Amino acid sequence: MRPSVFIIFGITGDLARRKVLPSLYNLAKDGLLPEPTYLVGTSRRPMDAQALKTEIAEAVQAATGQPANQAVIDSLQPSMVTLDPAKAEDYRGLKDHLEQLQVEQRLFYLSIPPEVYGQVVNYLGEQGLNQGPGPVRLLVEKPFGTDLASAQALIDLTAKHFTEDQIMRIDHYLAKETAQNILTFRARNPLFNRIWNYRHITGVTITATETIGIEGRVGFYEHVGALRDLIQSHLLQLLSLTLLDLPSELSSQQVHDAKLQLLKSILPANPVEAVRGQYESYRKEVDNDISATETYAALTLFSQDNDWQGVPLRVITGKAMAQKHTEICVYFGGGNQLQFRMQPDEGIRLSLEVKKPGLSEQEPVETTNMDFTYEHAFSGVGNPDAYERVLLDALRGDHLLFATDQEILASWNILQPVLTAWQQHSDDLIIYPSGSADIRP
Repeated sequence: MRPSVFIIFGITGDLARRKVLPSLYNLAKDGLLPEPTYLVGTSRRPMDAQALKTEIAEAVQAATGQPANQAVIDSLQPSMVTLDPAKAEDYRGLKDHLEQLQVEQRLFYLSIPPEVYGQVVNYLGEQGLNQGPGPVRLLVEKPFGTDLASAQALIDLTAKHFTEDQIMRIDHYLAKETAQNILTFRARNPLFNRIWNYRHITGVTITATETIGIEGRVGFYEHVGALRDLIQSHLLQLLSLTLLDLPSELSSQQVHDAKLQLLKSILPANPVEAVRGQYESYRKEVDNDISATETYAALTLFSQDNDWQGVPLRVITGKAMAQKHTEICVYFGGGNQLQFRMQPDEGIRLSLEVKKPGLSEQEPVETTNMDFTYEHAFSGVGNPDAYERVLLDALRGDHLLFATDQEILASWNILQPVLTAWQQHSDDLIIYPSGSADIRP
């Protein structure tokens, strides 16, 4: 890999502290980064390199429970640039700083609020930071817009300065080991291929629930909600991986083409069948007695694809629920189920009907599970954090686990009828107690 520099906008923010900085540190510790790899942070307030090193050490301690190795931090040669996203002259200072480092590849990581995104992209382009001595990549965190129109506007704006090949839209769910395993499982286990269609599969449900509430994310969550936060990005991406028509090879381009074809086949969601809820203490937490922001959302979707006609495709997400789990469940006729589990206990489970031992005349049948977990199957082999894979693939220029512009637009197109209906009234909002197992009527 080429010598590289990560430039992180929002380096003092929550995401950088929880995920990005610990992941960069782990990659450096494991010797997986090119030499040299530099870390440059930007901040409105003046901050020196030593303060950034302290931030990294504290982030690693919080993420791992272990003290950071100072030599590993020093190997990234951290530095800071004072930059106000709204001031063009500050970008010139950033450009000068990067030219002094003399590295081939530049990766701009935008861990910033959506309202600042346009400014940063514009100034990066206007100051010539969209080009460099080698590849320039733009890593963008969700949300990718707030609806179909705003997503299209963001895509158009970014395209003025960056090519699609330069843009890497992060969906860290796609970098989880089990999510990566969906395609491998389907491609390398042909016994499922002939039955991977409506003739044998009666439904697919993708669920992502948490026991916690919004945990201090008031400013973000009140303007986003569960539908935009989880379903538009993570869950629809997982759905496309689960149902797509397997390409002849799992190359980035062929997989993205197949995902897009699947997403375009899904009919726009019917607002009448959509369910939304809000946990009881939410309005107090956000100090808004009339908030209609949903913390729970459930949709039933249908595809026009010939292989999936009539199969209900359910996507469900919620906060302050009874349990924390993320899974894809494929239901077959006869009670068989195939479950891809992302948390907890990452793995794959197949439920089968078997005869219970004994001499009973009726030969009773029982459900049993064939259960694979990463922890037991690969004991002693570390399961890297999804963000480590995101950063490493960005360095490699591998787009397989990132979302394309057309996939983003296809996802918003599916959700737009529900977004429009929910903006008109909140009569159907269900208030549910924290710890609920389900709130669907």
